[in-house]
Amino acid sequence: MKLKRRHLLAIAGLSGLGGFLKILGNQNASVSNAHPAPSLSPTASTPLLRFIAVADTGTGTKNQYAVAKAMQRYHQQNPFNLAILAGDNIYTNGEIEKIREVFEKPYQYLLQQGVKFQACLGNHDIRTANGDLEVSYPGFNMAGRYYTFRRETVQVFALDTNHNADWTAQMAWLEQELSRSDAPWKVVFGHHQIYASGMYGLNQAFVDRFTPLFKKYRVQLWINGHEHHYERSRPIDGTTYLVCGGGGAEIRKVGHSEWTAYAASRFSFAAIEVYADQMIISGIGTDNQVFDRGVIQLRS
Repeated sequence: MKLKRRHLLAIAGLSGLGGFLKILGNQNASVSNAHPAPSLSPTASTPLLRFIAVADTGTGTKNQYAVAKAMQRYHQQNPFNLAILAGDNIYTNGEIEKIREVFEKPYQYLLQQGVKFQACLGNHDIRTANGDLEVSYPGFNMAGRYYTFRRETVQVFALDTNHNADWTAQMAWLEQELSRSDAPWKVVFGHHQIYASGMYGLNQAFVDRFTPLFKKYRVQLWINGHEHHYERSRPIDGTTYLVCGGGGAEIRKVGHSEWTAYAASRFSFAAIEVYADQMIISGIGTDNQVFDRGVIQLRS
């Protein structure tokens, strides 16, 4: 497959020189099956923020370690210091005594490099002490069952999407925090899916609950796990829905829905690069290859 010079430059700008050479050397294996690299703005050579997202990780199995190794390799080529951990952090029942096996060892390299993990609770996490021990675990950096933080031009909102969450208080808090945020980019994450094409599929209750707020306050990206696959939606009223549940738990089949831009049943994580005017999402597998790439444009 021949790539024109402008396409090579776009890929190089996206991944850095090391990532560019890696993709170029393996273009027949990966790029031909991925979406074309989006064109970056001429001035956008270095992202304002780079972070990764992954979920359904805490198994301690070889599959989790394989994803962690891919995250490590990506970090070596494209440094980042933030990782979103979207729930089911400790299988099977949120037992905090497993924390070294399922978190500290697989991500030892990233932790040593100063990567800060920001977690939320999944349905498996609340099976022991309702997840309270995970909320208080320093490595998960949770300022409560729901909380917000800001990095550069991005405001991130972490939610408790479990059935026993304090929904009245949480939703009032979410709207208040969204309304007061002046961040150009808004990212919300929680464990359970909203738009997905896997075992659980469309979550109509969450569509009704969340999407009016996302539209009103211009949330550009939602991140979740629970579904054990990778899926990126087309923008829906300005919001892209990203499933990144391939972090270590058993992979499940995924279909294709009217909202699906790309879906894959594979162990993987998502890498997000934020620029002034666009956000670029890359799906990366345990073979270190970018198998999906999508772009979100900042709306004025």
